[in-house]
Amino acid sequence: MCRTWKIVYYRNRRGSSSVYDFIEAAQVQEQAKMYNSLELLEEFGIGVRPLFAKKLTVSGIWELRIVGNDSIRILYAAASDKTFVLLHAFYKKKQKIDRKDVQLAERRLQEFKSRY
Repeated sequence: MCRTWKIVYYRNRRGSSSVYDFIEAAQVQEQAKMYNSLELLEEFGIGVRPLFAKKLTVSGIWELRIVGNDSIRILYAAASDKTFVLLHAFYKKKQKIDRKDVQLAERRLQEFKSRY
């Protein structure tokens, strides 16, 4: 597998990453699905199939879709040339993604860009 994109985790000012913590707290099968989806993102980048990723906002927030018994979403954005930043992860319980989840990802993206 050729990885052409790099993935980084958003970290708050204290250095912790809620996305990393979310993945590590998940069951082993869910972790495997999330890491497989992240590998697809690394390999195909913006060319990943719509089945796995979808653009949500004009501000550049995308959702990575992990399906299974529980639907998991990881919100991410292109941070720079060939780098994605993972901003927020959660279990999707409704048909539509809550606006507050997208707004949180947008705030984190702005903070990330202001620091780097």
